Amino acid sequence: MKKLGIIGSGDLGQLIAYHAGTSLKYEVIGFFDDFRQKGEVISGHRIIGGINDVLSSFHDGTIEELMIGIGYKHFELRKQMFVTYSSKIPMATIIHPSSYVDPSCKIGPGVFILPGCVLDRNVEISGNVLLNTGCVIAHDSIIGAHSFLSPAVKIAGFVRIGECCSIGINTTIIDNLIIADEVKTGGGCVVIKSIDRVGLYVGNPAKFIK
Repeated sequence: MKKLGIIGSGDLGQLIAYHAGTSLKYEVIGFFDDFRQKGEVISGHRIIGGINDVLSSFHDGTIEELMIGIGYKHFELRKQMFVTYSSKIPMATIIHPSSYVDPSCKIGPGVFILPGCVLDRNVEISGNVLLNTGCVIAHDSIIGAHSFLSPAVKIAGFVRIGECCSIGINTTIIDNLIIADEVKTGGGCVVIKSIDRVGLYVGNPAKFIK
């Protein structure tokens, strides 16, 4: 079992720790969090230091792999932490055993795939992406780095999602579309045209809000 450290002890960090701990692949050593006291216990796992302790914890063998537990409300920090550490520390990948990932798929480092997802032929998931429960991604689609897909997102074939996108719960994206970086969609949104403008989109069909 690999010794896993997680940056961030909030809801996402705790969710990662839960699924990692039940995977039989990782031993969760604890969290790195600048806003908690070292030694504090969160959901059964210790705070083992702050961000400045990440590299030293790897070099002294306290951890062997790392995941980013910073959520979609802080995309810039999430991206920054991944870029900073992914070249220095192996990034863990957690795929729930109830999810189907076709052997032809390419899964990047630091990816977290929750229960019940389906990834069809030639899907590519870039680094530091989260797929929440029940996402379906059809053949030949690509999800850009650091992006979040909420529960029950449905993406048809040959779609390209940009970096740092937040795709809202039950969003549907039809085939052959391109979604720009830093796009957000509201719950139940239906995207029928490519989106090339940063912002929030809601409704059926999707409309720019702000």
